[in-house]
Amino acid sequence: MAKEALGQDPFSGTVLVFRARRADRIKLVVWDGTGLVMVWKALDEGSFKWPPVSDGVMRLSSAQLAALLDGLDWTRVHPPRRVSPKAVR
Repeated sequence: MAKEALGQDPFSGTVLVFRARRADRIKLVVWDGTGLVMVWKALDEGSFKWPPVSDGVMRLSSAQLAALLDGLDWTRVHPPRRVSPKAVR
């Protein structure tokens, strides 16, 4: 179903995320190389903050996914700034 409906290969390492209508429950399905793993989580209060969906797919970095699973606002997660050294000693 994931391959046909979403155009994603569930055996490629892609994390498939499904949510309830009220956005307070979430299911993740991922292939770990030996089998499919499903994680289910429900928030006691509030709801998960969901990213926009484009072409039926939402994309998150690993840090943003971790924030989403913690029930945090993933839009507040920013990659660290990388500063290049100005000179080499």
